Amino acid sequence: MTKKPETKPKLFHKTKHGKIYLGDSVDVLEAMKPGSVDLIMTSPPFGLVRKKEYGNADAHEYLDWFRPFAGQFRRVLKERGSLVIDIGGAWVPGQPTRSLYHFKLLLMLCEEYGFHLAQEFYWWNPSKLPSPAEWVNIRRIRVKDAVNTVWWLSLSPWPRASNRRVLQPYSPSMKELLEKGYRAKKRPSGHDISENFAVNNGAAIPPNLIAIPNTESNSFYLRYCQTKGIKSHPARFPAALPEYFIRMLTDKGDMVYDPFGGSCVTGEVAERLKRKWVCSELMEEYLTGALGRFQQEATAAEQQAKLARAEDEDSNYYRLPHPGILWNGEHGDTLPEDGGARRPEGRKKVVTIDGSHLETDDDDKTEGEAARSVR
Repeated sequence: MTKKPETKPKLFHKTKHGKIYLGDSVDVLEAMKPGSVDLIMTSPPFGLVRKKEYGNADAHEYLDWFRPFAGQFRRVLKERGSLVIDIGGAWVPGQPTRSLYHFKLLLMLCEEYGFHLAQEFYWWNPSKLPSPAEWVNIRRIRVKDAVNTVWWLSLSPWPRASNRRVLQPYSPSMKELLEKGYRAKKRPSGHDISENFAVNNGAAIPPNLIAIPNTESNSFYLRYCQTKGIKSHPARFPAALPEYFIRMLTDKGDMVYDPFGGSCVTGEVAERLKRKWVCSELMEEYLTGALGRFQQEATAAEQQAKLARAEDEDSNYYRLPHPGILWNGEHGDTLPEDGGARRPEGRKKVVTIDGSHLETDDDDKTEGEAARSVR
């Protein structure tokens, strides 16, 4: 992880509704009053296999690293406040199996710190590139990893919330049903669907799968960083993700805190929605770039209004094809008896040695063996 700075957090920037602090978020949390925060909305560094410049711990170290934050989160949250954590998965080093670190984090927060799991959400990023390349593109034994888990936690089983704040347009089939009418009947599953099902409530309750591409929402920020010669934050979530939960879980004037502020996406959204907010971040360069977000408040509001008016535009809908569309006839191949342990012939293996990416022709060697042979 990034080393803790010796100095205490300092106020880096102030807006009408919020503040940005440069420093360790544990120190920022310790200065907060108990029960003063309505929503902690954050995306902590993921427990990735490879350490990143912005301070990831290895998966097995992750829980111990998170404990100081967990204790402070519990202290500063209001009784009916919420903790929302966007957290991606990780792969076990050298093999195509998944780490359980983010599930263990959830269990730790609930079993050791007394949080309740209000609901689990899944953020699907339609624009995410296929990864990890070794298992998905080369050996073709896993599918694209394009979903993050989002844990919605609370100290009370009854946190403040309203799904009326995040309703979605009806699907074409539901619109047709409402127009033509619906005859009450019992479904094959045994559920009794009454006539109330056909009442037009104006919009639909969304599922816990959130489809948001992580692309255009950050374009202004990236251009700002490029113009100023500032390094952009490498792991930004789209503004629509924190906006979803800020709208659903807080009112105007409520306090929102992001302890791993990064480029302050959460702060930008909270400012626009007139919530009080605080973001903290260890790396000053990321906060220097974050200042650009608060020069486009009016532009962001205009973009949001345009999106809200464009309910019928296909570009605002993200659909998954039925898995059986291409299930035509025989497969034409057989499953690898070794489960994909041996790489396809002719594909060079990429190994990382002292930060450099090198290729080797040793298809049948493990990554460690290949690395030693290159040395």
